[in-house]
Amino acid sequence: MGVSLRGPGEILAYRPLKLILHTKPQTLWSVSSQDNVATAVGLMDERDIGCVVVVDDGKIVGIVSERDCVRRVILTSKPAEATSVSEIMVRDVITADLSHTFAECLNLMHRHRIRHLPIVDAGKPIAVISIRDLLSEAVSHHAKVIAELERERLTVFMSTA
Repeated sequence: MGVSLRGPGEILAYRPLKLILHTKPQTLWSVSSQDNVATAVGLMDERDIGCVVVVDDGKIVGIVSERDCVRRVILTSKPAEATSVSEIMVRDVITADLSHTFAECLNLMHRHRIRHLPIVDAGKPIAVISIRDLLSEAVSHHAKVIAELERERLTVFMSTA
């Protein structure tokens, strides 16, 4: 007796990123490296997101988070309107592609101590997945497993009664 798992995608660790992104809106919010920090912060506020990808000529050149803005602009008393995104962005961007699994993404984020992971498809940025997205996927998966175990337990109980 066990939970009926039908394939690798049913096991959370092996679930492909493509399946995880299927439930997430496919809008990539980005700014240019020449935009000012006020523009980036305004976009993050408007869309209620924690980071924006910096894209020039269709390629990721950086990433900027709320934390970057606070630490590199506010705490240094730089004016957000006069500071370009290129001055504060993280340039060495860790990315994943659609072939990555849940476990691989989680491992990348943990190892590099990042909360947002840009996703690329054929070198083109298509989305950003957050640690919160992965946590939500884990909670949903575990709720499903628990429900299946409860049903199985009830079936066993009813068949022995």
